[in-house]
Amino acid sequence: MDKKPNLPGHLLWEYDLETFNYDKSYKIVIERVLQLGNLDEWKEIIRYYGEPKILETIDWSAQLGRREKEWSKFFLKSDFLDVA
Repeated sequence: MDKKPNLPGHLLWEYDLETFNYDKSYKIVIERVLQLGNLDEWKEIIRYYGEPKILETIDWSAQLGRREKEWSKFFLKSDFLDVA
């Protein structure tokens, strides 16, 4: 596994990214990309964390509302990520 996902720093602006542990804090990273990320950033978390970990985070999250959770699951399972 790579040392860290290739994501822009502005998604995690409040953290020191030199010491941030992307593996231990995966739920924070995934939530932030689901909320604010673009298509490339979605692809990157899928590549780095895998679909099962993303689905686990969606179910666990208190930051994502019901509609965001349903839409994220739909988008993750759709072919939209493969189109671009």
